[in-house]
Amino acid sequence: MSARVELAHESDALLVGELLHRFNTEFGEPTPGAERLAERVKELLAEGQTSVLLAWASHQDERRSAGAKGADGLALLRFRPAIFSDGLECYLAELFVLPELRGRGIGRELMRHALEHARERGADYIELSTAESDIAARTLYESLGFSNREGQDDGPLNYYYERTL
Repeated sequence: MSARVELAHESDALLVGELLHRFNTEFGEPTPGAERLAERVKELLAEGQTSVLLAWASHQDERRSAGAKGADGLALLRFRPAIFSDGLECYLAELFVLPELRGRGIGRELMRHALEHARERGADYIELSTAESDIAARTLYESLGFSNREGQDDGPLNYYYERTL
């Protein structure tokens, strides 16, 4: 199966909010709810430093049988000026595909479009983080050339740290 992928606009904010809410709910993370997420996404899209790509399964019958009413997946990208080049750095903040549609290439298609979109926006670097336990995501990212090694394949292991303020 392939997927149709399109750049989201402010008018798509509720679709994005619903997917982000489902994402956090699935993984037991706090969520302010789809409506509040939609409001925030609308603000971020208007500021221009965030892009969202939405995906729909190509086969409408499969979408209906899975109970899908909106989009089937998303990639959310954040951009900022780079320090060591004149380009931008891109951070893949979220990649999500509805659980019932995973394993069908939708995530790969989202990532293909995300990389293309980041290049078009002027990014010369993209980074992401994922859990050690998320083998499917790690396999996808590594198959697309991402590495958790610094500099080269046998370089030191990179670590990702976070802290709530």
